[in-house]
Amino acid sequence: MLRFATARIAQSIITLLILSMVVFFGSELTGDIALAMATADTTQAELEEIRRKFGLDRPAYERYGRYLFNLVQGDLGVSGTSRRQVSAMMAERIPPTLQLAGVGLFLAMLFGIPLGVLAAVKRNTILDQLAKLFAIIGMSAPQFWVAIMLIMFFGAQLKVLPTYGRGGIDHYILPGIAISLFVMAGFMRLTRSSMLEVLDSEFVKFARIKGLQERLVIFKHALKNAIIPVLTFGGVSFAGLLNGAIVVEVVFAWPGLGRLMLDAIRERDTVVIMATILTSGFIYVVLSTVVDILYAYVDPRIRYQ
Repeated sequence: MLRFATARIAQSIITLLILSMVVFFGSELTGDIALAMATADTTQAELEEIRRKFGLDRPAYERYGRYLFNLVQGDLGVSGTSRRQVSAMMAERIPPTLQLAGVGLFLAMLFGIPLGVLAAVKRNTILDQLAKLFAIIGMSAPQFWVAIMLIMFFGAQLKVLPTYGRGGIDHYILPGIAISLFVMAGFMRLTRSSMLEVLDSEFVKFARIKGLQERLVIFKHALKNAIIPVLTFGGVSFAGLLNGAIVVEVVFAWPGLGRLMLDAIRERDTVVIMATILTSGFIYVVLSTVVDILYAYVDPRIRYQ
């Protein structure tokens, strides 16, 4: 187990290192960063001073080495537009994004898993067909369209829920639904297929032969064994929710990481763009690694493979 965990952690470190290289050298292709940091009345001498101050007059490989050294210490640089420490800006924006993703994951599991169980138990009935139709719609509907429809119906017409900003619990409902619909459909489909496989197994048939109540057979025997891949999907989905919150945060004016990234793109703030991409990638890789290790701990066949 220790060997498996060490290998996965080493792979994650290599992945993050490659990601940092792609992000850094990819930013070099966008043009002169000093020009993006300058204003309309910046003189040539002031422009050269900006390059010198931020080390932009040095070779790319040398700047990447210094960037990587600072990155390991938690220094993400200084914003080219606001002149603030990017790490402080990220500290303000990450909690709202984590909260929104947490609400989305909670809603997805709250409705997706029971719906998948119901579809598997009522296989080939009208309930199963409706559940599969919901899964198709949920996985194909664009997030921005879902968000706009929710705003139009619950905000503009019914006027029962707030449609922008971050405040009380009611502010989380609409963006939480918009961000969770895709993952909810994924939970439903995965739970249904996993439950169908377990329900056809010999130990479930034996439990029914013994005369156990159907409720105990489904929830104590079948769901307990079918839930492992579903929980694994949940860990990876949480990282996906963090990275997929950009559109929802923009539509609902949510002050999170995705909106910070979009604002940085508009202002061509390369340092902030790099920081948001690396942060999103770091969260995704770390969560994926943790899920893989936990899954291998639960199922020994994974680590032996």
